[in-house]
Amino acid sequence: MNPASEPLRRFLETARGAGLHISAAESIDAARTVEVIGYADRDNLKNALGLVLAKTPDEKALYAEAFELYFRRERFDWTGDPSGSAPQTAAASALARMLEHNDSAGITAAVEAAAVAVGLEQIRYFTQGGLYTLRILRQAGLGALEDEITALRGSGNAQDAARAERIAGQVKTLRAAVRAYVDRHLEMFGRGELEAMHTDRLQAARLSGVSARDLERLRALTRRMARKLAARYARTRRRKLRGQLDIRRTIRRNVGWGGVPFVTHWKQRKIDKPSVLVLCDVSGSVADVSQFLLMFLYALNEALSDLRAFAFAGGTIDVSEILEREPVEQAIHRILDAISHQSSNYGNALAEFEAQWMKLITPKTTVIIVGDARGNNNDPRIDIFERISSHARRVIWLNPEHPASWGTGDSDMPRYAPFCSLLRECNSLRHLDRAIGQMLAQQG
Repeated sequence: MNPASEPLRRFLETARGAGLHISAAESIDAARTVEVIGYADRDNLKNALGLVLAKTPDEKALYAEAFELYFRRERFDWTGDPSGSAPQTAAASALARMLEHNDSAGITAAVEAAAVAVGLEQIRYFTQGGLYTLRILRQAGLGALEDEITALRGSGNAQDAARAERIAGQVKTLRAAVRAYVDRHLEMFGRGELEAMHTDRLQAARLSGVSARDLERLRALTRRMARKLAARYARTRRRKLRGQLDIRRTIRRNVGWGGVPFVTHWKQRKIDKPSVLVLCDVSGSVADVSQFLLMFLYALNEALSDLRAFAFAGGTIDVSEILEREPVEQAIHRILDAISHQSSNYGNALAEFEAQWMKLITPKTTVIIVGDARGNNNDPRIDIFERISSHARRVIWLNPEHPASWGTGDSDMPRYAPFCSLLRECNSLRHLDRAIGQMLAQQG
């Protein structure tokens, strides 16, 4: 590998860890940019790489932070003998000489070389900080320096003893500085790993138990997961739309080239986007799952041809307009404030839906129900739910409770289950992603 490319490789790894999405093509463009600009003029390098690697305002901010973090060179400064004539012995180690003469450039070079030698860029977790600090100090010559300090202390000479204490104090300062250097590299190279761990934890966390501190992060993650799912569905849909090669038409269109298929003709297949109608129980702990489902679905707009949303507790209200008119998070708060204080009555909610909106359900409609099916011992109106199921293309029920709880107490889940095309436990973002992904995959 070209030595000049190694700093760029480590920087790209840092930038990816900071959240930048850098493709292989962009990495090649960055390498060509460095060949032209070089590393000498940092401002020119920053501006040139920024044009290649950062596209949106958010990415530009992440890029600027990653660049400053990576290309900020540490300097290790100590107050040594200002005259540069500190007493030396023939056996004085290189590290001792640099410390006593405050050779910042030499110490910086030694620490950086030691960091490369011990593989500091492999650091990923804060628990590794102490280990890497010790490895760097040992690689830089701490062992020989400690032996020298021990010998000076045991020489019986007062001047040697004083010098030993002076060097020991400088070693303490060096140790702290190297630890700070290690922590900065942890921030550069460990951020991506920590971010991935945090994301994985949030995806699997119960939506009803998310702390206020993680709530905004979870909302952002919901939108990001929905966009990825929409993009994945769009790619699959384009492949299906293309269909199979129409051999007869392809040959006919290429007669002028002796049948060589320069121009292909594909059998076209029409695949409709799903029309979705959502009924969300917003009472009690079920509201946590409902609000994230609505947020998830409204971030999937490009993959859905039509989306109607209804919230219910004791009764049912159409919330489609408010969700389209206002920011989703703000609209959901308004919906919850309006009816989440009511007790669940599935039978009454289904009756109101049938009376006012049953005509919205067609053979192309996928109906998604979010709720625990606990109607407080009221009539569950299974007859209405059966009619909804018979009119719809399919009915998906997402229940935040564990399956072991279905049918216990006032749960009517076993009575609704026969009329569901898909019945899933759903109390995390990962569950939501799988259920909606399965719905999109089965379309067409």
